[in-house]
Amino acid sequence: MTVIRVIDFETTGTEPPAQVCEVGLCDLHLDENRIAEPRTWMCGVEAMPPEVRAIHHISLAECEGWDAFDAGKMFAEPCDAIAAHNAEFETKFFDAPVPVICTYKVALRVWPDAPSHSNGALRYWLQDQGKIAPDHVKTQPAHRAGPDAYVTAHILKALFETGLTGKEMVVWTKEPRLLPRCPIGKFRDKPWSEVEAGFLGWMLRQPTMEADLKWNAEREIERRQKAA
Repeated sequence: MTVIRVIDFETTGTEPPAQVCEVGLCDLHLDENRIAEPRTWMCGVEAMPPEVRAIHHISLAECEGWDAFDAGKMFAEPCDAIAAHNAEFETKFFDAPVPVICTYKVALRVWPDAPSHSNGALRYWLQDQGKIAPDHVKTQPAHRAGPDAYVTAHILKALFETGLTGKEMVVWTKEPRLLPRCPIGKFRDKPWSEVEAGFLGWMLRQPTMEADLKWNAEREIERRQKAA
């Protein structure tokens, strides 16, 4: 039986030493094409900044009495891989003992024309097309670990139903984001094929340019060179 454990964290900040305050898990049983019931638990933390509480609405009092985050608890039952939407975030807080799938990176490649690749937007976009049918009650409240893991599990299931393999998804997860459109400057929202060569070169020369953006620019330059 192949089990992919979808995870989601709520935290006290975006970078360690911020702490995980809530864990959500939702297993996708590939052989049975089945999504299990989501599971969630709180974690003890030292502080809860108001700017992050405004996102998930978890108070410091709700975390009192719970043990601090222990990644081992997520693997008390075995799994073959883990998945998360924007897995780079979750894997900042622990070392994954199994292969990792980022549903965000995979969705960018599989559904480049989606109106947004956020977890919530993909949920409704896929649902409108009849590709997923999550139980609305289990998706609530939004921006909480259990419901968000449950939504991501449905997105992952839809990705597998396109014919992709887990190995392909793991490979794409290790690579930079393949952005369907340029996200910056005067060519914002334009396909890379419509971005001027001079602008692509300018992107590569910027020392503070995000590495993923440079990778996309380099990829487009290489595509043009091969086509010449």
